[in-house]
Amino acid sequence: MRATLIYGAGDVRVETVPDPKLAEPTDAVVRVVRACVCGSDLWPYASLPAREHGRPIGHEFLGVVEETGADVTGVRKGDLVVAPFKYSDGTCEFCQEGLQTSCLHGGNWGEPGVDGGQGEAVRVPQADGTLVRLPHTEDEGLLASLLTLSDVFPTGHHSAVTAGVRKGKTVTVIGDGAVGLSAVLAAKRLGAEQIVLMGRHPARTELGREFGATDVVTERGEEGIEKVRELTAGRGTHTVLECVGTLPAFEMGLGVVRPGGALSRVGVPQYPEGPIGRPVFLNNITITGGVAPARHYIPELLPDVLEGRYQPGRVFDRTVGIEDVPAGYQAMADREALKVLVAF
Repeated sequence: MRATLIYGAGDVRVETVPDPKLAEPTDAVVRVVRACVCGSDLWPYASLPAREHGRPIGHEFLGVVEETGADVTGVRKGDLVVAPFKYSDGTCEFCQEGLQTSCLHGGNWGEPGVDGGQGEAVRVPQADGTLVRLPHTEDEGLLASLLTLSDVFPTGHHSAVTAGVRKGKTVTVIGDGAVGLSAVLAAKRLGAEQIVLMGRHPARTELGREFGATDVVTERGEEGIEKVRELTAGRGTHTVLECVGTLPAFEMGLGVVRPGGALSRVGVPQYPEGPIGRPVFLNNITITGGVAPARHYIPELLPDVLEGRYQPGRVFDRTVGIEDVPAGYQAMADREALKVLVAF
């Protein structure tokens, strides 16, 4: 089969690799129908040291079950399924608590011995705990929105839930990437009264307005903080959803959160430490967030996507085939594309 491998910074290749086969009775083999490139894939694309042998990459996909192991009972051949960005058994104590990202028997796509999601097929470990069955559809828009359930929509939702977004609350979303826009959509879905989107790419912020943002702030740093404070009578917002992962984004979040409020970080942190000293303490600021347990949220979000109440798949603004995935990476790195969908 054809699959995407990364060899180092800026070096993504599509190569022929062995077809996946069942290795454990809890496995399934899924033929991929749709996959995509994630903003978090751009971090290794920008900085991974060169290596002799490429490793599989990609962690967002949906597809059709081709084969199942003897112990798999939740899905069967022919089912359309979506896979969250980490696999999990669904039965350990952390899975039972809704924290499948900490599953005792789980792991990551693309780690040694595990396929990446940007290929023609994937061996799925712990298939019963990982895969979610979907109704079959040929609707391109619906397929795109269903694909977002693998990562970005649940991640945006996680930021809103952990920050305590609910009816009547005010929200600042930092970042106009796919996760940030998903966070806007999630905040709207949970009833936020005011949603300030901090972003500076007009096409993206316009989509943010369509998703529910009431205000857009293009400024950054102290100027951006001042602008958000102007929009909130000097108080800041009850919640801040930090969807970038850089230290300046975190610092802006602390600058715009209201005393007694919460800042949720779901952008993968690219910094080892941050300013969480006396001002955070004196203003009773809660810092929360973390890696989103997408598998936990999919059943809650799925009905709204199927019924068309929310269309998170609109974050995809470019579609490529498997052979053009390297060009998709470059387009996202150059900010020429928001999020690239891979159609098979």
